[in-house]
Amino acid sequence: MNIKEAISARHSVRQYLKKPISPEHRTKLEELLKTCSEQSGLNFQIVYDEPMCFNTFLAHYGRFTNVRNYIAIVGKKSLENLDELAGYYGEKIVIAAQQMGLNTCWVGGTYGRKKNKAIVAEDEKNVCVIAIGYGANEGNKHRSKAIEKLTDVRGLEMPQWFRNGMVAAMMAPTALNQQKFFVTMDGDEAVITTKGGMMTKIDLGIVKYNFEAASGHKCR
Repeated sequence: MNIKEAISARHSVRQYLKKPISPEHRTKLEELLKTCSEQSGLNFQIVYDEPMCFNTFLAHYGRFTNVRNYIAIVGKKSLENLDELAGYYGEKIVIAAQQMGLNTCWVGGTYGRKKNKAIVAEDEKNVCVIAIGYGANEGNKHRSKAIEKLTDVRGLEMPQWFRNGMVAAMMAPTALNQQKFFVTMDGDEAVITTKGGMMTKIDLGIVKYNFEAASGHKCR
């Protein structure tokens, strides 16, 4: 499964099998988290076989079941663009996990923060977590706004690489599926901006990763 296929196949999964993540997948995940931590300046941590973080009223309200593994995205509070970096590199991990045959779900608030086993220093923030494991299902495709509401690039003005990026951006998970982002072109460069709101800076990073991975072009 290549990156474009993984972006298309990946959906948020909230119900998981009671199946431990295999040693092979653990090794790959830990190598990936180490690389992303080094590249981003963040502190990605994975917690295995720990059911209490998602054994809360909020988690049950969010319809999570059998979540026993999760990735904590931790970073220095002073780090510039902390939330955007969390979204960008977190999505890189999410798509790589999909390629491995694992399922994931971004989680902002519906988990037990006090039960989270990640190590967070005084000068750090746990931005969010990502549930991960073998899904009981593959999740459902989310509805998307029309492309015309997400970009002002039209018709023949839209090169194929930009269209590829937009298709992937429209598949990106965003808080409450609000898709509060907008993509335009400045010369030969894509520019992604976001409106203010809950978790929109994390969403911005997620959308940027999908756009870049599918288009092969960096954006700002």
